[in-house]
Amino acid sequence: MIKKSLISLMYEAASIQRWNDHIRPWTGFTELDKQAHKMFYAYVLAKCEGESVNMIKLIEGGIFEFFHRIVLTDIKPPIYHKLVKEKGFQIDNWVLSELEEHMDGIGGGFFERMKKYYLDKDYASLEKQILKAAHYHASNWEFKIIYPMNPQTFGIEQVKTEMAQGLAAWGNFFRFRKPVIVRAFACIMADTGAGPHIMHCPDDRFAGSKYLQEFLSLIGKLRYQQRWAKAVRMPETFVMGHMLVVAILSYFMSLELDNPCRKRLENNFFSGLFHDLPEVLTRDIVSPVKNSVKGLDSIISEIEDEQMREVIYPLLPPAWHREIEYYTQNEFDSKIIDDGEINMVTSDLINEKYNEDKYNPIDGQIIRGCDHLSAYIEAYMSLSYGIKSEQMQSGYDHLKGKYKDKVIGGINFGELFDYFVL
Repeated sequence: MIKKSLISLMYEAASIQRWNDHIRPWTGFTELDKQAHKMFYAYVLAKCEGESVNMIKLIEGGIFEFFHRIVLTDIKPPIYHKLVKEKGFQIDNWVLSELEEHMDGIGGGFFERMKKYYLDKDYASLEKQILKAAHYHASNWEFKIIYPMNPQTFGIEQVKTEMAQGLAAWGNFFRFRKPVIVRAFACIMADTGAGPHIMHCPDDRFAGSKYLQEFLSLIGKLRYQQRWAKAVRMPETFVMGHMLVVAILSYFMSLELDNPCRKRLENNFFSGLFHDLPEVLTRDIVSPVKNSVKGLDSIISEIEDEQMREVIYPLLPPAWHREIEYYTQNEFDSKIIDDGEINMVTSDLINEKYNEDKYNPIDGQIIRGCDHLSAYIEAYMSLSYGIKSEQMQSGYDHLKGKYKDKVIGGINFGELFDYFVL
């Protein structure tokens, strides 16, 4: 079972401020939010690259790099690159030694793969390239915001040059080049008798990365959407970072299952990462509001679905719509796909009958548990610092009672919640 210390380590990233020697938005840019945004970029790049990407290696590589960054904190990029060039192997070994005690509760050989990721340069080479490209894109998104705020800041033009060099080397990764991305954004048409054929979308708007960049920029707004909006907290967290925490927790919980299939691991991570995506269009509608009037939650869900169709899906290749919908609709229901139909099940039933790639399983119940655990920890941290409010205390007490001795899909969530008792 995951250790309390590892969960706590994740939240340290919410306190690591990026660009903290520059003028930046009042919300700041935290490492937690940056790493979340990076994984959205990685997802898009991987989808464009196609079947050659090992999504499990991509997910785990993103998690490995996240914890690696937490240990090293906020080193300026030129300094970091010089240190890595001179002493990269030794630094990686030191980081691994710092993390080993925290990670020894994660099953499935996770930490052994982390060591291989950093010490074997040939391991997950394609996935490392995608994550490097995603890193530069997410950093550039930040830089484009802070650049106009810092015209007189010493060295800003040098940073601009270095950012451009990084994007030139990594940003136009593989299928973000025009001739190939057209295929990724093609519309698959019905069989006409002569075999399946491909027809490009009529307006050819997916002939480059423009619309995907708009999608990823739109997602960036989640970095400004504060959680627990009416409560003072320490540290503050935003919807974007929360989504990554839920994704990582969901992945770790999935590794605790009995021999989980690859699609189950993949789906649970990305469902966790995407679960609050509609909030970029509706903002955060808190549970007390959703539950205040009978039937209101259903109306809100309908509005979210409508907004996704009108705003999000036009920015994405049609071939991706079904997967994104699978991740975001009824996101907290455990489900499978059988004979092309989505069926709601339970995580216990997935364990018994549907733990196979062909069923494309998602443990929505486990993801919901991780979502609640994240909220519970946020309340716990603030309360433990002496920052109290009625909203924070009632949320903490409610979740503590709700998950007492609770087991979901064989995962003892009660034990996890007991880690964080005041």
